[in-house]
Amino acid sequence: MSVQGQRLTPLEMLAKLVSFDTVTSNSNLPLVEFVESYLQSWNVPYIRLPNETGDKAAIYATVGPQDRGGVVLSGHTDVVPVTGQSWTTDPFTLRVENGRAYGRGAVDMKAFDALALALIPEFQAANLKTPINIMLSYDEETTCLGVIDGIRRLGHDLPMPKAAIVGEPTSLEVVDAHKSVVTFNTTVHGFEAHSSKPYLGASAVMTAADMIAELNRIADEMMERGDPSGRFDPPYTTVHVGVINGGTARNIMAKTCSFHWEFRGLPSLDPQEIPQRLDRFVQEVALKRLNRFGEFGRVETKLEVAVPGLAPETGSAAETLALRLANRNQTQTVPFGTEAGHYQAAGIPTVVCGPGSINQAHQPDEYITLEQIEAGAAFMRRLAATCASS
Repeated sequence: MSVQGQRLTPLEMLAKLVSFDTVTSNSNLPLVEFVESYLQSWNVPYIRLPNETGDKAAIYATVGPQDRGGVVLSGHTDVVPVTGQSWTTDPFTLRVENGRAYGRGAVDMKAFDALALALIPEFQAANLKTPINIMLSYDEETTCLGVIDGIRRLGHDLPMPKAAIVGEPTSLEVVDAHKSVVTFNTTVHGFEAHSSKPYLGASAVMTAADMIAELNRIADEMMERGDPSGRFDPPYTTVHVGVINGGTARNIMAKTCSFHWEFRGLPSLDPQEIPQRLDRFVQEVALKRLNRFGEFGRVETKLEVAVPGLAPETGSAAETLALRLANRNQTQTVPFGTEAGHYQAAGIPTVVCGPGSINQAHQPDEYITLEQIEAGAAFMRRLAATCASS
């Protein structure tokens, strides 16, 4: 559908965005093409940032002056799957009922995207002195890497922003910190032999058990170390093994064993500490036991996803701005990861602040309240007024 110069309300824009099935395993290009058509109809300059295979893309658009840094409103376009969930109606058709808007991605986080896009005509009418930039990314729900190509261009061929607001659902509370999320796949390679003669082989399962026990010890230490700020729930870095698979039979020394694990680190945690400690244990203990009867085995650990944490920056441009726009007087933390740490790592003051509650995300009949959409629109209008005055 063409939207040539057509004004869409935030709810109408949300309905359109929800209608695109942008589950992370799918392409988001139909949504991207719709957004590009909409931006063209309002003469908003933008760039498309495709991934390596060309089946997904991010968009970076600028409303206002093109020659200076401004404020980035950052949202992702991908959503989590609906497979196996019991939805009352089609998850990709927005349903408005009893003061709520239901649909996959309605709260996480197409409502924020819809607000930023729907209010473009108002941004233009405000005659902005400071530009408002809109970044729409992909793959946030799996890797948080879909925003990287765009961020790399900021401060190079695109002006460096003064602040970034990542619009994950926080009920419009201003979040200045969250933990990192770092995940790994570890595979232990052993050698098959009859279990009655263990000296003829090496058990990958037994060695994996040693490593998991070490991760448990590290997790206990992280719990004891705690969170000096007292702001996080739980108040410590967590270490968790979620999946383990290995062996073929009780009486066969296991040839392979793999396990999928993660840590969610406080912003102060060195992201290399836990994997380095596990590697040291492997070299000094686990491999020696695995290969005590011969050079039978090895261990490989592969980094899967690394979402950086967001560290508090008291008094930053992003914090000061967002607190004023949201009518808040203090910041919060959240337990989930976001793209915000990537902006911060690039030297851009960043906070997380968006409409709706994370409690409604990722579940059947996901929804955002109409009240939160209205509050989000008021937030955006205050941003436009601020950017028009300075």
